[in-house]
Order: sequence, then structure tokens, then C-alpha cells
Amino acid sequence: MTADQFSAEVRAAIQAARADVCALHAYLPKSGLVSWTSGNVSARVAGADLMVIKPSGLEYEELTPESMVVCDLDGNVVEGAYKPSSDTGSHAYVYRERPDVNGVVHTHSPYATSWAARGEAIPCVLTAIADEFGGDIPVGPFALIGDESIGAGIVETLAGSRSPAVLMRSHGVFTVGKSARAAVKAAVMVEDAARTVHLARLLGPVIPIDEADIKALNDRYTNVYGQPGRVQTAENGDS
Repeated sequence: MTADQFSAEVRAAIQAARADVCALHAYLPKSGLVSWTSGNVSARVAGADLMVIKPSGLEYEELTPESMVVCDLDGNVVEGAYKPSSDTGSHAYVYRERPDVNGVVHTHSPYATSWAARGEAIPCVLTAIADEFGGDIPVGPFALIGDESIGAGIVETLAGSRSPAVLMRSHGVFTVGKSARAAVKAAVMVEDAARTVHLARLLGPVIPIDEADIKALNDRYTNVYGQPGRVQTAENGDS
């Protein structure tokens, strides 16, 4: 499908996705998850095999809904004045392989990326990690930027995992969600967890939570905590 073939419904969905993705990018610098022009948010376009993603190299203050780039799920540009993010191929791969995913986020948040630099999973030693990630936050393989390799590593690493986040080795954080907003929230929570566990390990060994308790915490947070139909916004599930 080319841009001039979009139905009114698809056109409306694209406009909504562009506005949403643009607005969600503001959370990344505000939360200290990115520096300069690094990082990106994408969203699947409802009702079409399309995605909307950040343009490559634009400063966050320059971003507008119109500057967001529309691509198909092979990563080809369908509409937009700018070149898309260098991670477009990997985002597209995730959307093709994971129909349950409607949002993908990439950051280089400092604490979480330090774990990725070590190739080390963040252990599930906090109820907040059990709530949000359902276990350890896993590490994916090293992969070069620019094609689908990172996307393949994300999908492979998260297969069978409850975690919406993966630390790609020597690179940074990728998160997925049922919406782009949910993926952004997971990115914020990864950094919070990475920082707290780092500080705890400075004091001594950390104590993993038992798997049965992790499952119970994650089930409560996923199915009971908060208001129906809303992405959770609390820092953890204890309030």
C-alpha cells in the first residue's frame, strides 16, 4: 500500500499514531533515558501493516507529529519527509514476529546500559521488578545496528519471558508493549530497577526473590493492580 492508497480510516490511524509517538518521545529526555538525539519510540498503526517511528538524527525539541516517519513492516518508508531511525528494521522485525506488540522503545539509559555493557541480566531482587518484568530483566546478544539483527535478538530473548524489556549486550535497552505508552513506561522502569539494584550491590550481595513469589507478584500487578484499561503509572505495585 502506498500513501495515496490509504483509506480514510488508515489515514486517521496514521495521524493518531504520529501524534502519540511524537508526544511520547518527550518522556525519554525528561526521564534521563537518552542523550542528544539517541533513542526512539515507534508504534504500530491500528488496522494497517504500518508503523510510525522517530526520524534519524533530529533533536527532541525539533520533533513534530508531521516529522514522524511512516514505514511498512519491512522497514520501507511509505510516507515522511525524513529518513527514519537507524533502528527501523529491528522495530519492523519485532512487529512482524510479535503481533501482540504495538509499541517498541529503544534507549541508552545509563544504569541499564551499564548492565548491558557487562552482558549481565538485572536480577529479580525487588518486588517492583517482579511486578513489571516477571523475573530477571534478560540480556540479548550483541548485534550490529542498521538491519534486522537487533530485532531478531529481541524476539529470541523475550520468547517465553514475561519481561517487556531486554538489555541488548554492549548496546542498550529495548522495550515492547501492548501500546507505545506501555513500552515507554517499561523503559522508565528498567532504568529505575537498574539504578536501585546497582546501589544495592554496592552494599553487598543481593537476595533473589523466589520464583513462586515472583509469579504471584506479577500476576497481581498484571491482573489486579490499578484501574482496568489503564497503563500503570505508579513506580511500583505497592501503592
